[in-house]
Amino acid sequence: MDSFLRNTACVQLFRIKIMKENSAECVLEAKAVLGEGPSWDVKRQRLLWVDIESSLVCVFDPVTRENKTFPTGSHVGSAVLSAKGDVIAATHQGFVRLNLDTGALAPICDPEADLPGNRFNDGKCDPKGRFWAGSMGYDESKTTGNLYRLNEQLKAEKMLDGISISNGLAWSADQRTLYYIDTPTMRVDAFDFDPETSAISNRRTAIQIPEGIGYPDGMSMDAEGMLWICLWDGWAVTRWNPNTGEQLEKISLPVGRATSCCFGGRDLNELYITSASTRLSEEELAKQPLAGALFRVKPGVSGPPPFLFAG
Repeated sequence: MDSFLRNTACVQLFRIKIMKENSAECVLEAKAVLGEGPSWDVKRQRLLWVDIESSLVCVFDPVTRENKTFPTGSHVGSAVLSAKGDVIAATHQGFVRLNLDTGALAPICDPEADLPGNRFNDGKCDPKGRFWAGSMGYDESKTTGNLYRLNEQLKAEKMLDGISISNGLAWSADQRTLYYIDTPTMRVDAFDFDPETSAISNRRTAIQIPEGIGYPDGMSMDAEGMLWICLWDGWAVTRWNPNTGEQLEKISLPVGRATSCCFGGRDLNELYITSASTRLSEEELAKQPLAGALFRVKPGVSGPPPFLFAG
């Protein structure tokens, strides 16, 4: 047991050393207003992400550093790749399909057509390829948001209501647990998840974020089952154990508003991080000129590839 503890401590010290030596690298000075929702395209080795308030779906090539943008005509909270090779986006006007070759948009459905004061926010596909995306009020008022699941038949089903700011989603490796963030609660909640039906139940708190370190935003799970959580107004992305609620690591960033992250690169061992510049004063922007940029860091652990939309 003593040997095991010593080895575990050595691994943890080694990882902390990696954190100090490998600070986050700015790979694109995007100057996004509200960068969000990064997702790695394994086939094409590029990053899909959105700038919500600029109404743009973006595709970043880390080799050429080219960032292609696709206007959506309305605020776009999240976008995911489909098995067909196109993109499904959750916008203020509902779910749409985006053709990355032509830029053409095709409407799917709008489950909140009667809620013009809401917009979609973060979203991600589950292990069966169903797209989960949550909404929030523009005024960020409590309990007006909802969490939807767009299934293979292109029908949107409401899974949760009474949400403030719907944010990060992640699934455990055994596909039996869904982790979810409603930002103002300062929690990561866990649900029992049925991988066949995508039904959720038994909501409970997995991680309680302490006051004063920032607000939990987007997140991603790594290959060891730990959660990487971006902290809005926290100047960092952090690693947590959802089984114990313990914070394990912290990567400091040169921007205050880290929004979301995902694993990418050929070996899926690079963490890509989006950020925002929205609602920052000129004085605040002067202190963080890279606000809205894309960042990348090698955290010493890899992550799983994203699930593709099945419909």
